[in-house]
Amino acid sequence: MCRLGNNIKRGWLGAVLIVWPLSDAIGGKATDQVPLDRFNVLFIAVDDLRPQLGCYGDSIAITPNIDRLAARGMVFNRAYCQQAVCAPSRASVLTGRRPDVTKVWDLQTHFREALPDAVTLPQYFKKQGYETRAVGKIYHDPKDAQDPVSWSVPEVLSVTDEAGGKYVLSENLASKRSWKAAATECAEVPDSAYVDGKVRIAAVEAIQAMKDTNFFLAVGFRRPHLPFSAPKKYWDLYKNVAIPKPTQPMPPTDVPQLALHDGAELRGYTDIPDVGPLSGELVEQLPLGYYASISFVDAQIGHLLDELERQGLLDKTIIVLWSDHGFHLGELDLWCKTTNFELDTRVPLLISVPGTPHRGKHTEAVVELVDIYPTLADLAGLPAPREVDGVSLKPLLARPGRSWKNRAFSQFPRPWMYTDTPNVMGYSVRSEAYRYTEWRNIGDSAVIASELYRYNGIGIETENVVAQPRYRKELRKMRALLDSMWKKRY
Repeated sequence: MCRLGNNIKRGWLGAVLIVWPLSDAIGGKATDQVPLDRFNVLFIAVDDLRPQLGCYGDSIAITPNIDRLAARGMVFNRAYCQQAVCAPSRASVLTGRRPDVTKVWDLQTHFREALPDAVTLPQYFKKQGYETRAVGKIYHDPKDAQDPVSWSVPEVLSVTDEAGGKYVLSENLASKRSWKAAATECAEVPDSAYVDGKVRIAAVEAIQAMKDTNFFLAVGFRRPHLPFSAPKKYWDLYKNVAIPKPTQPMPPTDVPQLALHDGAELRGYTDIPDVGPLSGELVEQLPLGYYASISFVDAQIGHLLDELERQGLLDKTIIVLWSDHGFHLGELDLWCKTTNFELDTRVPLLISVPGTPHRGKHTEAVVELVDIYPTLADLAGLPAPREVDGVSLKPLLARPGRSWKNRAFSQFPRPWMYTDTPNVMGYSVRSEAYRYTEWRNIGDSAVIASELYRYNGIGIETENVVAQPRYRKELRKMRALLDSMWKKRY
């Protein structure tokens, strides 16, 4: 289960959740302006986390801290990212704009190339008098992906080569092929040996330093992004657990090849074959490492909540916990992200409100990560931000069962990953029961392939029914929804 390496080098070691303390902030009674001394913001990003959590009904995941947050408030079962890879998704969340507006479709482009005057979410709070700080991965990892104007002080542990902590075993640290070594690592070390433990320590220190101010603290955890590196004690949580094999292990029937990929992200790790199927041992080891990594991050989140409570800030703080996108673990013969499928685009979103009557409730409302920015501004009693593409979730939080928008948009370019500039974009819309995707030439917008999936409650694609006559009515509806993309007609 967990193979310990020799010569351990000891050293230092994103789902969406919102917590706010004022009942008026979500009830029918409007507040014109909430005094700035009444609450703070803790904005937690978890990388590559799909809704594989106890509060989402996963019977295997050991996530007591995220679950206790869910028990305080509402669980969003139907939240979707706008592009299922780190940089575009994070740029979208932090600007409140969709990828076709930010022009960030890859891992290199900075959103300020297209939006030089954009006011980011933390920058907006900074302008309202908050002290804003970032610890860990909030924007994408490279140094040139950061946005210093968002923060009151320089970011901490936000850049990969400065944060370190992906590996601690000597055999992985010695890899010369690239920064990638083994796809999993299990070492008998403290949490602080890995980067997420370092991030937690720095974030706790930031809370202590800002406890007497109004703050917006963004904390970004890198696991369960590959490599699945976590201390042995988190692997041991699952040592007597049978991890189920991937459901629907083959691609959907009649799927266009454009919708799939060859798993280039995973193939780059030294213990993964460059081509061909993975061994049975790897198919078991990788999901186990994913679970261990989730539990590792969950423990770090627990420390943050505990520190807020120690400082008397838990009921004075808006807490946002979100993941930039989901992940495939062998389903559809796919590993990692970079598709428009459900497992890549659906993310955890939890909203916990001290004093709310909706503790522990779930909602099936379709929401998007681009909604976070306007929601936080609304809940904080701040003026509505200009030029954002999402909508505030505040009315939905007051009445979880109310009528709500019936669509979520995602997109992904092809070709992708270590290739030339893409020439095709896949635009996708998710309704309550269907997903429709069109693959369009970027130059002339011609549709070269399309997909229509009916989920039937199982949450994974089985058959592309776009050409089947009995689905013509639904196809027309979904095409109309896709045509409304980027328009604020919710």
